[in-house]
Amino acid sequence: MKILLLSAYDADSHRYWHQNLIEQFPEHDWTLLTLPARYFSWRIRGNSLSWAFGPERSTLEQPYDLLIATSMTDLSALKGMVPNLANTPTMVYFHENQFAYPATEKAHKTVEPQILNIYTAASADRILFNTAYNRDTFLHGASALLKKLPDQVPAELVTRLKNRSEVLPVPLENRLFTSPEQSQLKHTDWQDDDQRALRIVWAARWEYDKGPGHLLAILQQFETQDIDYRLCLLGQKFRHSPNEFNLITEQFKHRLVQFGYAESRDEYLQWLRGADIFLSTAIHEFQGLSVSEAVTCGCLPLLPAREVYPVLFDETYLYSCSDDINQEAKGACEKLTEYSSPLTAPAQPDSSHLSWKNQRENYRQIFTELADQTLKN
Repeated sequence: MKILLLSAYDADSHRYWHQNLIEQFPEHDWTLLTLPARYFSWRIRGNSLSWAFGPERSTLEQPYDLLIATSMTDLSALKGMVPNLANTPTMVYFHENQFAYPATEKAHKTVEPQILNIYTAASADRILFNTAYNRDTFLHGASALLKKLPDQVPAELVTRLKNRSEVLPVPLENRLFTSPEQSQLKHTDWQDDDQRALRIVWAARWEYDKGPGHLLAILQQFETQDIDYRLCLLGQKFRHSPNEFNLITEQFKHRLVQFGYAESRDEYLQWLRGADIFLSTAIHEFQGLSVSEAVTCGCLPLLPAREVYPVLFDETYLYSCSDDINQEAKGACEKLTEYSSPLTAPAQPDSSHLSWKNQRENYRQIFTELADQTLKN
């Protein structure tokens, strides 16, 4: 099968997904086109122009049995500008949707990214979402937006989108589910610390939607409760990262064993395998790949009871949330206290259903169904 895969805003999580997808299906003939994850407003609106009238046009004009696109792709425009793609069976994968992002004063107040999501979904034969939370917030958001439009709005559009939709998670690498050698279980910097200290990892993009203010408040609460811990703070830092990270280095230098991006994938996994707890403070999360990876590596998740987390994890692993950031920090601290006692610590959650071993057949079946559609046309 000849498959064209388009990743119009190739962020780390999108790259993780398509690299493993291609690796899992070597029997197919893959063509991958990507665009850098920068200049968001231009990228999501201009990717169809960049591809259709750029050097990749000849690639797009080749015959394909299946077209796979991420939700950032301006699919309706691209199919119009490159007519041979119009009749190619198409699967769109939503890593996120533009209806469920947290509001910020810095964000452009425009519905165009949301409209683009609707157009792209409407141009696909199958619409896949990484979680039910992602699917439901998309459908609810699309319905709410369409109700605000003045006239000539298709009455059954959201129903048609819903009927084409299903949930299929981003699978985790199979190697995460194999036990590493004992010598590799713990990162050397963890081993140098007091063995009684809780080893906590926080790993996310260093941006406002991952809750740096919440993280700072939680660490301050840990100090008031005299909790003994070490913190490994991982993630991608940007030119203008929130100031809370500077405050964390100033106030919690004595707790930090790592501050910044891991030098390699293997080092990142070593940090996870050596940790006790994975802490999230996200105010925007659609699947939480880093959490799932950490759980697979043996960490107990300590997560806010919001976003996708209540869908994925039992309340045992969730701390209470509040509009009062300090009150929320107290909830996280109370949950951490439970984790630190053998009598109240929860069992390790099972993430085996997320392995490629258990998800590959679901992907294969969709490919086959769409390919059969090609033969019928």
